[in-house]
Amino acid sequence: MSLIDKLNWRYATKKFDAIKKLTAEQLNALLDAVQLAPSSAGLQAYRIIVVENPQVKEQLREAARGQQQLTTASHVIVFAAETNLDSAYVKTYIDRIAATRGIDRANLEAFETNITNNVNRMTEDVKIVWNHKQAYIALGVLLSAAADLGIDACPMEGFEAGRFDEILGLRELGLTTSVIAPIGFRAEDDALATAAKVRRPKAELFIHI
Repeated sequence: MSLIDKLNWRYATKKFDAIKKLTAEQLNALLDAVQLAPSSAGLQAYRIIVVENPQVKEQLREAARGQQQLTTASHVIVFAAETNLDSAYVKTYIDRIAATRGIDRANLEAFETNITNNVNRMTEDVKIVWNHKQAYIALGVLLSAAADLGIDACPMEGFEAGRFDEILGLRELGLTTSVIAPIGFRAEDDALATAAKVRRPKAELFIHI
């Protein structure tokens, strides 16, 4: 199947098969892809929480308007934005670049100064919004990678972020929930699986200049 075929195959799965679970290999392959997601300046100013515990998923379902995907999916992927994006965070990132690429750290000082200045000129509220946007890029990669791997997913915003933060202990980690995606395998009787996709026509969606 081509990528277009796989994207046509995927849909926002509302009804998962609660029995079918991802194997460790499938989960790791998906997370490998998400780890490679692009982000502004490469900062990856978010963390990704992988929830498999049934009790925790039940609590999250209660904080997500009772939507069944939270408990029938194999795992719930929670993208959470960093709330403490500062000079120290940037320093750690630059250290990682130097170590990974074998570069003298002194050669990265201009790059570090540029990123640090950009981060410091933002208000805390603006930083959070920026970090949430970066998390959404990672979500997009997850959805595409899941389709490529034959894994179903459902991107979701219909939840109480504050309650998610509390249930998952995110505040103590300097994080706040951005968006979530239950993942697993569609139920055989989910009628939406075969429903035709409804999208704006290309002539209306794309503007060529």
